[in-house]
Amino acid sequence: MHVADSVGDYVLRRLREWGVEEVFAYPGDGINGLVTAFGKAEDRPRFIQSRHEEMSAFEAVGYAKFSGKVGVCMATSGPGAIHLLNGLYDAKLDHVPVVAIVGQTERSAMGGSYQQEVDLQALFKDVASEYLVEVNVSEQLPNALDRAFRTALSRRAPTALIIPSDLQTEPYTPPQHAFKQVPSSEPGLVAPTLVPAEAELVRAAEVLNAGHKVAILVGQGARGAAAEVEQVADVLGAGVAKALLGKDVLSDELSFVTGSIGLLGTRPSYELMRDCDTLLIVGSSFPYSQFLPEFGQARAVQIDIDGTMIGMRYPTEVNLVGDSGATLRALLPLLAGPTDRAWREKVEENVAGWWETMRREAMVDADPVNPMRIVWELSERIPHNAIVTSDSGSAANWYARHLRIRGDIRSSLSGTLATMGPAVPYAIGAKFAHPDRPAIALTGDGAMQMNGLAELLTIARYADRWSDRRCIVCVLHNNDLNQVTWELRAMGGAPKFEESQVLPDVSYADFARGLGLEAITVTSPDELGPAWDRVLAADRPSVLDVHCDPEVPPIPPHATFEQAKSAAQAVLKGDPDAFHLVAEGIKTKLQEVVPGRGR
Repeated sequence: MHVADSVGDYVLRRLREWGVEEVFAYPGDGINGLVTAFGKAEDRPRFIQSRHEEMSAFEAVGYAKFSGKVGVCMATSGPGAIHLLNGLYDAKLDHVPVVAIVGQTERSAMGGSYQQEVDLQALFKDVASEYLVEVNVSEQLPNALDRAFRTALSRRAPTALIIPSDLQTEPYTPPQHAFKQVPSSEPGLVAPTLVPAEAELVRAAEVLNAGHKVAILVGQGARGAAAEVEQVADVLGAGVAKALLGKDVLSDELSFVTGSIGLLGTRPSYELMRDCDTLLIVGSSFPYSQFLPEFGQARAVQIDIDGTMIGMRYPTEVNLVGDSGATLRALLPLLAGPTDRAWREKVEENVAGWWETMRREAMVDADPVNPMRIVWELSERIPHNAIVTSDSGSAANWYARHLRIRGDIRSSLSGTLATMGPAVPYAIGAKFAHPDRPAIALTGDGAMQMNGLAELLTIARYADRWSDRRCIVCVLHNNDLNQVTWELRAMGGAPKFEESQVLPDVSYADFARGLGLEAITVTSPDELGPAWDRVLAADRPSVLDVHCDPEVPPIPPHATFEQAKSAAQAVLKGDPDAFHLVAEGIKTKLQEVVPGRGR
C-alpha cells in the first residue's frame, strides 16, 4: 500500500477515497500542514474558501442537504473552530451529516495557556456529541476519520476531528497489527433498509383503516418516499401537510397537499389538523403540538427511522421504526380507505381556495412592494430544477406559504435552529452539490448585512466552476428586522423599538454590481416580474434588491384573537408606523373573506 508523505497528505487522500470533492474552509496556522497538503495534492479535494468559518460550516450543511452526501468543513484552532459552531449546530438540529476537521495548537504547548489554545474537546462536546476525537498519533487516523464519516452518515449528525498542528506535518505511519492499535476498513457505507415487524404493520393498518378523516404530516424523512406517501394518501382519502423541512417532499400541484404547517403554515393545514380523526406522521419531528390535533381527538401512527425521535410530539398509538419508503410499501397492501370521499373533497376545496387567497394577498398594494408578491412572482416562473434556500425571519413566512413546489425543485432553510444567515451559504453549498442547477436564495436585509454581503464575494469567485452560473440572491429590503418587530407586536403587545429594529440603508444591488454580478433594484410591483425574468435568464450570478413594505403582517392566517389584540395594543402604544400598519393588515386579511374568483 502506498504510504502518504505526511499526516496532512494522508487526511486528503482519505477524503478523496470517501468521495469528497470540496472542503469548505478557511485557512489559519492551526491547519497549515493541511493547507500545505492541499497544494501538494493539486487542490484535490478542492479547498473552497469562504469569508468566515461560520459560512464554511453553513456551506457544508447546504451541500449535505442538497447532495445527500457528507459535507466537510475545516478551520484552524481556537477562533476558527469557535466560528464553526453555529453552522454545526444547524447540522445537529436538522439531522445533517457534516464532518468538521479542526486544528489545535502544537502538542508540546497544550495545557500551557498558549496563544489560540482553546479546549476543543469541551467546545465541541455537545455539538459533535455523536463522535468527537483528538488525533495525537498518526496511527489513530484511518479509524478516526472513517468513524467520523460513518457516524455522520449513520446518525445524520455533525462529527468532529481535532488534529494538532505539529502532527499534520509528521510522517504518516499506519496502524500496526499490534496491541492497542486500531485498524480501519475500506471507506464507504451503505445504509440498511429497516422495516418494522409484520405485527406492528398490521396494528398500524387497523388504526389507519378505521379513520374517516385521515391527515398525513410529512417531514424531510419522507423525501425518498414521495411516491409511497401519494399512494397512501390516495387509498386513505387523506390530505397531506408538510413540515417546513419537508416542503419539497411533495408537489404543491397535488390537489390534496395542504402546504406548510405551523406558525408559518397555511390555513388548509391548520384545518386539516383541527378536523381530522386520524393522523399519520412520516419522517417528521415537527415540534409545535398546538398545531397538531387536540390530544385525544385523533388516533395516530408515526413512522421514523430514528427510534429516539419517535412518539414524542403527539400521543401516537403505533410507532413504526423504519425507513419511510420501505415501511409505507409494506403498509400499502394492508390499507383500505373510506368509500366516502367527502373528507378528501373538502381538503381539496380548502387547498384550491387557499391558493386563490394567496394570489390575492400577494397582489395587494403596499409601499412600495408587497413582500408576498416577491415569492409569488418567482413561483410563477421558477425553473423546475431550481434549488431554493430561505433565510430565517419574515422571508421564511413568504417562502413557506407562497413558493409552490413542483417538478424537481428542492428547497430548505434552517428548520430547527432557525438561525439568521444560512440562505446565501446554503445556496453556495447547493451550487457545488449541483453545479448544473440554478440556486435561488431568499433573504432579508438583516441576514444580508449579517453575512450575505461578504459571501457575494465567494459567489463571484467560484461562479466559473458552475456549468449553470445562475446563483440568485433575492434581498427583501425593508430596513427592518421584520420578524422580531412583528413578534414584539403580536406576542408582547409592544410597539416597534426603532433602536433595535431599524437597519442602516445600503444598496445591495450596487455592492453586487461592483463585484461584476448581475444586479437589479426593484422599487415598484410592476418591475418585479420582469426583474425575475432577467435574473433567471442571466449568464452569471445575480442580486435582486427588492424594496418592500415592512408593515405587511406575517402573522399566521389562523392567528388567535389574543395575538391580534396584542398587535392592536402595540399600535395604540405608539408604534411609529401605526396607521400604515393597520391599513396593510386590514387589506391583507380582507382577502381571506373575499368570495373566490377565477384566475
